[in-house]
Amino acid sequence: MSSSDIFFGELLGTATLILLGGGVVAGVVLKKSKAFGAGWVAITFGWGFAVLCGVYASTHISGAHINPAVTFGIALDTGEWNDVPTYVAGQMVGAMIGATLVWLAYYGHFEAHLRDREIVGGSDTPGPAAVEEPIVPEGRPSSDPDAPGPVLGVFSTAPEIRNPVQNLATEIIGTAVLVLLVLAIGINEGLAVSGTGGLMVALVVVGIGLSLGGPTGYAINPARDLGPRIVHALLPLPNKGGSDWSYSWIPVVGPLIGAALAAGIHNLIN
Repeated sequence: MSSSDIFFGELLGTATLILLGGGVVAGVVLKKSKAFGAGWVAITFGWGFAVLCGVYASTHISGAHINPAVTFGIALDTGEWNDVPTYVAGQMVGAMIGATLVWLAYYGHFEAHLRDREIVGGSDTPGPAAVEEPIVPEGRPSSDPDAPGPVLGVFSTAPEIRNPVQNLATEIIGTAVLVLLVLAIGINEGLAVSGTGGLMVALVVVGIGLSLGGPTGYAINPARDLGPRIVHALLPLPNKGGSDWSYSWIPVVGPLIGAALAAGIHNLIN
């Protein structure tokens, strides 16, 4: 496949992933959405279906990595590195496009949610204090301008208990499971011929979300977290709060370490 196939295939697949994955989170957490309050199970299955759609949208074009950790793990396993930058570039651009599309699809809901007194406190109009004072998810003002805002979870992940060692370990473990299964599925010719490999990967993502997603929100994909986090920082959202850049390295470094571990294990046993 050509470099353009790889770039645009990964862009399409990752944009689909983030549009549907970020979309289910928006539907669940934004007030006035018909899916408001649907809960964690809806989010995990929504992300699983998002992976399924992203894979099937791009597998015939680029091989559907749609995740820099998967690309990194495959490169470590095969020793083929030439196309890695192209894969990652397509994934990052696609993630940012997908996050922007979520904002457009839920534009009115973002505006209503971020002007709601129960969410941001005080007046429901964006006066100077509301605009300038950062808001944490519970709606309480924070002295930290980087504190995660009330809709950051639509775009990127954050830990429930902020412990860098534990948070990093959680992302490493979750991504190692994902990449190890991706590598195992990739060598199963029957799954490849039948086209059910993408379904298996999607079910793995659902399983990771249900079992390991509680501590950090299971990024397990650097582009999935970093691209939308950049979009959150750039979008003109009222009262949006900070983008939590102090945490942003964990959903990038953790998945890459997890991918390296998975590739090492896969090479050892095969």
